[in-house]
Amino acid sequence: MQAKTPSDSRTIMTDLVLPSETNPLNNLFGGELLARMDRAASIAARRHSRRIVVTASVNHVAFNRAVPLGSVVTVEAAVSRAFSSSMEVFIDVWMEDRFSGERTKANEAIYTFVAVDDTGKPTSVPKIEAETELEKQRYDAALRRKQLSLVLAGKMKPLEATELRALFQEQ
Repeated sequence: MQAKTPSDSRTIMTDLVLPSETNPLNNLFGGELLARMDRAASIAARRHSRRIVVTASVNHVAFNRAVPLGSVVTVEAAVSRAFSSSMEVFIDVWMEDRFSGERTKANEAIYTFVAVDDTGKPTSVPKIEAETELEKQRYDAALRRKQLSLVLAGKMKPLEATELRALFQEQ
Protein backbone atom coordinates (compact mmCIF):
# COMPACT_ATOMS: atom_id res chain seq x y z
CA MET A 1 0.00 0.00 0.00
CA GLN A 2 1.56 3.28 -1.10
CA ALA A 3 1.81 6.16 1.39
CA LYS A 4 -0.12 9.33 0.65
CA THR A 5 0.23 12.95 1.65
CA PRO A 6 -2.33 14.86 3.75
CA SER A 7 -3.19 16.93 0.67
CA ASP A 8 -4.42 13.71 -1.02
CA SER A 9 -7.26 13.59 1.49
CA ARG A 10 -7.84 17.32 1.94
CA THR A 11 -11.50 18.26 1.89
CA ILE A 12 -12.82 21.80 1.81
CA MET A 13 -16.50 22.53 2.40
CA THR A 14 -17.85 26.07 2.25
CA ASP A 15 -21.35 27.08 3.30
CA LEU A 16 -23.38 30.01 4.57
CA VAL A 17 -24.77 30.31 8.11
CA LEU A 18 -28.57 30.52 7.74
CA PRO A 19 -31.16 31.69 10.31
CA SER A 20 -32.46 28.15 10.96
CA GLU A 21 -28.92 27.10 12.03
CA THR A 22 -28.44 29.76 14.69
CA ASN A 23 -29.09 30.13 18.41
CA PRO A 24 -30.92 33.08 20.08
CA LEU A 25 -27.69 35.12 19.84
CA ASN A 26 -27.71 34.63 16.04
CA ASN A 27 -24.57 32.48 16.11
CA LEU A 28 -24.15 29.06 14.49
CA PHE A 29 -25.28 26.22 16.78
CA GLY A 30 -22.30 24.20 18.04
CA GLY A 31 -24.05 20.99 17.02
CA GLU A 32 -24.51 22.27 13.49
CA LEU A 33 -20.80 23.03 13.29
CA LEU A 34 -19.98 19.57 14.69
CA ALA A 35 -22.10 17.98 11.95
CA ARG A 36 -20.32 19.99 9.26
CA MET A 37 -16.94 19.03 10.69
CA ASP A 38 -17.93 15.34 10.87
CA ARG A 39 -19.02 15.35 7.21
CA ALA A 40 -15.82 17.04 5.99
CA ALA A 41 -13.64 14.78 8.15
CA SER A 42 -15.39 11.62 6.98
CA ILE A 43 -14.89 12.63 3.34
CA ALA A 44 -11.18 13.24 4.02
CA ALA A 45 -10.85 9.85 5.73
CA ARG A 46 -12.70 8.09 2.92
CA ARG A 47 -10.55 9.81 0.28
CA HIS A 48 -7.44 8.65 2.08
CA SER A 49 -8.51 5.07 2.71
CA ARG A 50 -10.85 4.51 -0.24
CA ARG A 51 -12.98 2.56 2.22
CA ILE A 52 -16.16 3.01 4.20
CA VAL A 53 -15.24 4.95 7.34
CA VAL A 54 -16.92 5.35 10.70
CA THR A 55 -16.36 8.01 13.32
CA ALA A 56 -14.50 6.39 16.21
CA SER A 57 -14.08 9.46 18.39
CA VAL A 58 -14.13 13.20 18.57
CA ASN A 59 -10.85 13.77 20.37
CA HIS A 60 -10.80 17.53 20.57
CA VAL A 61 -13.10 20.41 19.67
CA ALA A 62 -12.33 24.05 20.32
CA PHE A 63 -15.11 26.58 19.87
CA ASN A 64 -12.80 29.59 19.94
CA ARG A 65 -15.04 32.11 18.19
CA ALA A 66 -18.74 32.47 17.62
CA VAL A 67 -19.76 32.20 13.97
CA PRO A 68 -22.45 34.81 13.30
CA LEU A 69 -25.49 34.57 11.06
CA GLY A 70 -24.63 35.31 7.44
CA SER A 71 -20.98 34.28 7.77
CA VAL A 72 -19.36 32.16 5.12
CA VAL A 73 -17.90 29.13 6.90
CA THR A 74 -15.15 26.96 5.42
CA VAL A 75 -14.33 23.61 6.98
CA GLU A 76 -10.95 22.18 5.95
CA ALA A 77 -10.19 18.58 6.89
CA ALA A 78 -7.16 16.39 6.16
CA VAL A 79 -5.83 13.12 7.51
CA SER A 80 -2.95 14.04 9.80
CA ARG A 81 -1.82 10.48 10.51
CA ALA A 82 -2.86 6.97 9.57
CA PHE A 83 -2.33 3.98 11.83
CA SER A 84 -3.32 0.37 11.01
CA SER A 85 -7.03 0.90 10.35
CA SER A 86 -7.61 4.26 12.05
CA MET A 87 -6.92 7.77 10.85
CA GLU A 88 -6.66 11.01 12.75
CA VAL A 89 -8.29 13.88 10.87
CA PHE A 90 -7.43 17.46 11.78
CA ILE A 91 -10.12 20.04 11.02
CA ASP A 92 -9.70 23.80 10.73
CA VAL A 93 -12.79 26.01 10.60
CA TRP A 94 -12.56 29.43 9.00
CA MET A 95 -15.17 32.16 8.84
CA GLU A 96 -15.34 35.00 6.42
CA ASP A 97 -16.76 38.32 7.58
CA ARG A 98 -19.75 39.13 5.40
CA PHE A 99 -18.88 42.82 5.21
CA SER A 100 -15.07 42.96 4.97
CA GLY A 101 -14.36 39.53 3.48
CA GLU A 102 -11.67 39.02 6.14
CA ARG A 103 -10.99 35.33 6.82
CA THR A 104 -10.42 34.30 10.45
CA LYS A 105 -9.78 30.91 12.04
CA ALA A 106 -12.81 30.25 14.22
CA ASN A 107 -12.49 26.69 15.45
CA GLU A 108 -10.60 23.44 15.16
CA ALA A 109 -11.17 19.80 15.93
CA ILE A 110 -9.53 16.40 15.80
CA TYR A 111 -11.60 13.35 14.88
CA THR A 112 -10.61 9.69 14.60
CA PHE A 113 -12.09 7.44 11.92
CA VAL A 114 -11.76 3.72 11.32
CA ALA A 115 -11.84 2.23 7.84
CA VAL A 116 -14.05 -0.84 7.56
CA ASP A 117 -14.84 -3.42 4.91
CA ASP A 118 -18.34 -4.28 3.67
CA THR A 119 -19.01 -6.37 6.77
CA GLY A 120 -17.95 -3.62 9.18
CA LYS A 121 -14.61 -5.20 10.06
CA PRO A 122 -11.65 -2.78 10.43
CA THR A 123 -9.33 -2.85 7.44
CA SER A 124 -5.86 -1.46 6.78
CA VAL A 125 -5.24 2.03 5.42
CA PRO A 126 -2.29 3.61 3.60
CA LYS A 127 0.30 5.49 5.66
CA ILE A 128 0.77 9.26 5.48
CA GLU A 129 3.92 11.11 4.44
CA ALA A 130 3.81 14.60 5.92
CA GLU A 131 5.45 17.25 3.76
CA THR A 132 4.89 20.74 5.16
CA GLU A 133 6.05 21.88 8.59
CA LEU A 134 2.44 22.04 9.84
CA GLU A 135 1.73 18.53 8.49
CA LYS A 136 4.85 17.22 10.23
CA GLN A 137 3.84 18.82 13.55
CA ARG A 138 0.34 17.36 13.34
CA TYR A 139 1.72 13.96 12.27
CA ASP A 140 4.11 13.77 15.23
CA ALA A 141 1.51 14.96 17.74
CA ALA A 142 -1.03 12.40 16.49
CA LEU A 143 0.96 9.50 17.97
CA ARG A 144 1.12 11.24 21.36
CA ARG A 145 -2.64 11.85 21.24
CA LYS A 146 -3.27 8.21 20.33
CA GLN A 147 -1.06 6.96 23.15
CA LEU A 148 -2.78 9.28 25.64
CA SER A 149 -6.17 8.03 24.50
CA LEU A 150 -5.07 4.40 24.87
CA VAL A 151 -3.61 5.03 28.33
CA LEU A 152 -6.80 6.78 29.49
CA ALA A 153 -8.91 3.92 28.11
CA GLY A 154 -6.76 1.37 29.96
CA LYS A 155 -5.61 -0.22 26.70
CA MET A 156 -1.97 0.79 27.14
CA LYS A 157 0.21 0.95 30.22
CA PRO A 158 1.64 4.42 30.89
CA LEU A 159 5.20 3.08 30.77
CA GLU A 160 4.56 1.74 27.25
CA ALA A 161 3.57 5.20 25.98
CA THR A 162 7.06 6.05 24.77
CA GLU A 163 6.08 9.20 22.87
CA LEU A 164 4.27 10.61 25.90
CA ARG A 165 7.11 9.71 28.25
CA ALA A 166 9.60 11.46 25.95
CA LEU A 167 7.75 14.74 26.54
CA PHE A 168 8.58 14.59 30.23
CA GLN A 169 12.08 13.14 30.18
CA GLU A 170 15.18 15.27 29.93
CA GLN A 171 17.03 14.89 26.65
